[in-house]
Amino acid sequence: MIPINTLFIAGHAKLPTGMAAKNVYDSLTITAEIDKKYGVILEASCTLATEHGRDYVSSLLRGFSLQDGIEEPIRVLQHHYRGRAANALAAALKDLHLQYEHLKGKT
Repeated sequence: MIPINTLFIAGHAKLPTGMAAKNVYDSLTITAEIDKKYGVILEASCTLATEHGRDYVSSLLRGFSLQDGIEEPIRVLQHHYRGRAANALAAALKDLHLQYEHLKGKT
């Protein structure tokens, strides 16, 4: 059964040249299951090439509320994630937040 109190949102960004994930994907995507009432990221995933990287990004993003804006999750991501995809991850997070704001206006 699909929970009716959550939203599933995706944010996209272009990957830098030379990334391992670039061989599989043209863009980097962050997806998130978000609590409708509070905007909290319950679960997140991304299209980084390694499972370890995907799990790490997920753990960094879990628990942030998009109602509070996207600056703090981006700051935390940029402080802790030092891979080549850092800028693409930040851009995908900004896009995800934009999608959230757009959907929030419709609900």
